Amino acid sequence: MANINHLATKLFLSEGLFANDPIDHGGPTNRGITLSTWRKVGYDKDGDSDIDIDDIRLLSPADAMLVLEKCYWDRWHAGEIKNQKIADILVDWLWCSGKWGIIIPQRILGVPADGIVGPETIKAVNRANPYQFLIQIYNSRVAFIMNIIKKDPSQSRFERGWLNRLNGYL
Repeated sequence: MANINHLATKLFLSEGLFANDPIDHGGPTNRGITLSTWRKVGYDKDGDSDIDIDDIRLLSPADAMLVLEKCYWDRWHAGEIKNQKIADILVDWLWCSGKWGIIIPQRILGVPADGIVGPETIKAVNRANPYQFLIQIYNSRVAFIMNIIKKDPSQSRFERGWLNRLNGYL
């Protein structure tokens, strides 16, 4: 079965520390965690009675690991996935793109594309030919990235980084 520590090592190497790039639709991030995600699962790290950009600046590796596990790894039930590479690329897509990182793989697998990973989705993942499924996920994710850029050309500045990250999962 897949192991979260394998993914965490790879994923956090792709993520930087604090950034607040005005072109990045994610807004302020630290270790890949956006302010909106931290507001859902985090707490007031600086004790000033709100969760804001100052709290994002204070995120630790342990905070990032907690978010990865609770919001992404567990949501994909990745510990039930037999193939580590498949678990890694699926959870990373969810991390980068939200619900589409579940819905599009469900479409590929031919299971209900409801954005909820249940026993039917996990069974289909584990039954799929790992190499073929990995390539299908990769190609779908490239198409997803290109569609983001087509809809908003300002995002083309991130294309190389997004594709390099994705290539690391092959």
